[in-house]
Amino acid sequence: MLEKLLKLPLHKLMNLAIKERKKRWGNIITYTIERNINYTNICKAKCKFCYFWVNKKDKRAFILDFSELERKIKELISVGGVKILLQGGLHPDLDIKYFEEMFSFIKKKFPNIYIHALSPTEILHISKVSKLSLKETIIRLKQAGLQSVPGGGAEILVDRIRNYLSPNKISAKDWLYVMQTLHELGIPSTATMVIGFEDFENNQILDTWEDRFEHLRKIKELQNKTGGFTRFILWTYQPQKITFAEYLKMLAIARLYLDNINSIQASIVTQGVQGAQTALLFGANDMGSPIIEENVVSSAGIKFKVSKEDIIRAIRELGCIPQMRI
Repeated sequence: MLEKLLKLPLHKLMNLAIKERKKRWGNIITYTIERNINYTNICKAKCKFCYFWVNKKDKRAFILDFSELERKIKELISVGGVKILLQGGLHPDLDIKYFEEMFSFIKKKFPNIYIHALSPTEILHISKVSKLSLKETIIRLKQAGLQSVPGGGAEILVDRIRNYLSPNKISAKDWLYVMQTLHELGIPSTATMVIGFEDFENNQILDTWEDRFEHLRKIKELQNKTGGFTRFILWTYQPQKITFAEYLKMLAIARLYLDNINSIQASIVTQGVQGAQTALLFGANDMGSPIIEENVVSSAGIKFKVSKEDIIRAIRELGCIPQMRI
């Protein structure tokens, strides 16, 4: 199916994808108001494509103080926010007690704030630092307040690419195993994919269409087992090495192939509000969140300033109905 979809011209893919989106969602386009908060930038993974990580001794290194975390959440609430996306790096010293304390602090101070946090890579790292099983780690994080997990660190679920870009991060198999365990323990997650990675030695795109299709097949197979993925989100590597048309084509193919995932999210962070608006014509039904704070992608020099009003306006310009979600 994927190879046949790839051969279709862009306008035909668009027509099929928007038809699928309308069949599932009608004229409703969802969005949320969340804040991306990084609890640390210290990371031993040292991914080639990441401009955010630092070593422990770097003068830019930080671990977020809880008083600063409280201030950031209060700012989010003041603009109608309901959710935090909380991620960091693979800090060599932070064990599960730190995360239990942090999540418990958030829930005590802000019981109505939804905690969407960590990633499969971080969770597996926490289990190893804490000398706990993966299952016990997840159970304790859930008890402390973790409600769902973003699909960060998926990049492309092909080990040839992962070993080149992120040799210190987990394998595709381990990423999927952590996600399966999360789902089985009642914690939903999003699924993500990043395309357009650069082969730095040869100055060309690293991921092929077949690599991308392998990623989609793995996501669909796990969703058939667990049903735990709530949304699929497509990102492009920044600085962008592929065309916007290629992003739209991949998005439409994902919408048509991932028939077991109901929601497809456009990427405001990498495409801007106009790009995300166009993505709604290629199968996306969700606009994500206004950019209140974002540090990882922006550290590569890509910065879009997007407000709630921008998102609502973009949705209405297409004759659709904006609907806020968690």
